[in-house]
Amino acid sequence: MLDLDASRKGATARDAATLVLVRDAGAGGASGLEVFCVERHKKSGFLGGAVVFPGGKLDEPDRDPAWLALATRPRTPRLPAGAGAIEDDDTRRALAVAACRETLEEAALLPVAGDRLTHDDLLGLRARLAAGESFRALIEERGLRVDLAALHPFARWVTPIAEARRFDARFFLAAVSADDRGAHDERETTSSFWAAPAEIVRRFVAGEIQLAPPTHRTLEILATLASAREALAWTDSACLDPICPALVRQGDTMALVLPGDPEHDVRESRVPGASRFVLRGERWLPENLGG
Repeated sequence: MLDLDASRKGATARDAATLVLVRDAGAGGASGLEVFCVERHKKSGFLGGAVVFPGGKLDEPDRDPAWLALATRPRTPRLPAGAGAIEDDDTRRALAVAACRETLEEAALLPVAGDRLTHDDLLGLRARLAAGESFRALIEERGLRVDLAALHPFARWVTPIAEARRFDARFFLAAVSADDRGAHDERETTSSFWAAPAEIVRRFVAGEIQLAPPTHRTLEILATLASAREALAWTDSACLDPICPALVRQGDTMALVLPGDPEHDVRESRVPGASRFVLRGERWLPENLGG
């Protein structure tokens, strides 16, 4: 799943965006919060076989100035500007566009202002996108406006220097309705599902699925929240400074330590939860130093 080598000097991290989609459960009398996940193809070069949120790297067309007219204004983080704040309006817009484009590609879901797209509409748009048509052209043709304002900045995770492929991934969170279905693309992703965050973590602990540390930590946070409304409210105080795990030795295994851990260069914690993920077998499990 991860390709880590402590001797690596560190490739430049490419800009990327991830969209965490949540909804209030309503099927079969269920209640609480659900999140949408896809499973990456095992042959994928990065996080192959892992359960993740839709997302991918920023492409140059995502920066097209035409998005000013084709999308709502992206949200500006409420917190004072820090190392992780996206201060440039064009960059903020481009990252939000990338998150929406990737979500259409991998999940057949897309936040739009005003209109509501049916599941068949979304599958049709995704098929044309996969055939090579541009995201911008499809939005223009349908007379849509992508709702970037629906995306709430959630976190910023940077791939460890020890990883072969590195991304500077901005995580956004958006709420959808209980009847939004979603669907994986059967190319980059091989399955998809809605589930309670705690249930996804349980499946990981049981060895049924694989989770990377950023996905695991996001699910741990969401598991403490009771509704989509609470999840959106949580983002108001989210730290957007970069979280770049560092690879260290821990006994006869390895650990990825987060800011705030005694072995990380950054002393201040930037995300709630355990300060490190320790490799136990084939899983990176959250732990604090000393147990």
